[in-house]
Amino acid sequence: MSDYSSSPGSEPKAPSETVAEHQPLTAMEEKAILRRIDLCLLPLMFVSYLLQYLDKTAMSYTSILGLLPGTHMNTDQYSWASSAFYFGYMVASYPVSIGFVKFPIGKYLSIMMITWAIILTCHAAASSFAGITTLRLLLGVFESAISPGFTIVVGMWYTPSEHALRSCIWFAGNGVASIFGGVLSYAIGHVHNRLGPWQWVFIIFGIITLVWSIFQFFVLPDSPLNAKFLSPSQRGPAYRRAQACQKTYQSREWKKDQFIEALIDPKTWFLFTYNFLVSLPNGGITNFSSLVIASFGFDTFNTLLYTIPMAAVALIFLLLSAVTCNRFRGLRCYWMIITLLVSLIGILLMRQLPVEKKWGRLVGVWLVTVFGAGFPLSLSLVSSNFAGFTKKSTVTAILFIGYCVGNIAGPQLFKKNQAPHYYSAFAAILACFCIAVLDVVLLRLYMVWENKRRDRKQGRAIEPETKEAEDSGHSTAGREVGDVSDWQNPNFRFCL
Repeated sequence: MSDYSSSPGSEPKAPSETVAEHQPLTAMEEKAILRRIDLCLLPLMFVSYLLQYLDKTAMSYTSILGLLPGTHMNTDQYSWASSAFYFGYMVASYPVSIGFVKFPIGKYLSIMMITWAIILTCHAAASSFAGITTLRLLLGVFESAISPGFTIVVGMWYTPSEHALRSCIWFAGNGVASIFGGVLSYAIGHVHNRLGPWQWVFIIFGIITLVWSIFQFFVLPDSPLNAKFLSPSQRGPAYRRAQACQKTYQSREWKKDQFIEALIDPKTWFLFTYNFLVSLPNGGITNFSSLVIASFGFDTFNTLLYTIPMAAVALIFLLLSAVTCNRFRGLRCYWMIITLLVSLIGILLMRQLPVEKKWGRLVGVWLVTVFGAGFPLSLSLVSSNFAGFTKKSTVTAILFIGYCVGNIAGPQLFKKNQAPHYYSAFAAILACFCIAVLDVVLLRLYMVWENKRRDRKQGRAIEPETKEAEDSGHSTAGREVGDVSDWQNPNFRFCL
């Protein structure tokens, strides 16, 4: 029987020692496998992430389509209902991370998606603050799987040099969803019948996601070893090429030593801080962007249309960062800083320009969301720089707790009595961007220092994201047993 077979209910047999047993792929063979993975896996991730963002932000569109009077909410209650999503997300983050270890990841993500689609559709039946808040809480619980899940999927299928581009591709679903969501909501806003436009937004978005997630259940593989879109001869090599540096070996065992490592690794807390600092602005802007633009004096339908360039600008920066990080090594942290600086300019325009300069302030709104283009790069750093399945899952959960805390706090900064200036909110966002720049600088300096320390200890320099680094992973695989962490692998080098 093949090395990659498994009995029902057992873990697929692809232990670390098999990595050293097989001859490396030729460049042509590896290119063919990579192309096949890109063509079949990335579209699934892209569409799924597009739909999750559309579903998550549906409440922002409905805020100017009759949601507040339809559910008898005021602005402060709307803020809390918006935050409820992230309370659910935060509470579920750690239990969900255990699920990545215990269950087949493809089926696990699909079932979570089916469930949240049903919950989103039920939003149309809400008639009170309590009802909409409960549904938002449950939506956050089940959507909490998708971003950390895809971060782990990238680590399972791709080598470190490929992580940045692929993470940006699936994350680009955010930008496309914002454009698509604005156009679709604009069209739905003209529907007038027994149900309100805000109810139709939830129903239509929910049904689209439900149909897609049922399809995804049957086609999204749990690992390269059971991918139907790969031939039997390609599955083993596809698994081994990603496992080369011992980053992506899926183990069903929860390892205490890796869990502790995740808690004491400085990289974890640098990235946690970054996630929190960009999520606080994100929480406010995502839920209040429509209301902020409307406060400049635009009518309902122009407000929906003017949210589209906001997403388009962020998408352009996302694609630029993805392409350059794929072509040149060591640019991920630099691009994270660039996106923060552009957003800093945006918030200054929104905060400092007088009320009558509504077009200048609108340009600020379009620029302020560019920081989102740096978020998938931070996730790619998780895929590339944390090894060991338990450690990677734990770090991912910690990062998304920071993401939730920021998104919970963000909407509370926007006070009705401060519109349209929102002094407190804009000042807090400005501070977050400044501190986040410093945090990313310190993260990069730490990883450079750690790489040099390891080079000195081994008496040789290994450049991350190179063939040499991957070959070092192969040699380590022959000595180490099973699933090892980045701290346990002396040949591991951190991508910058």
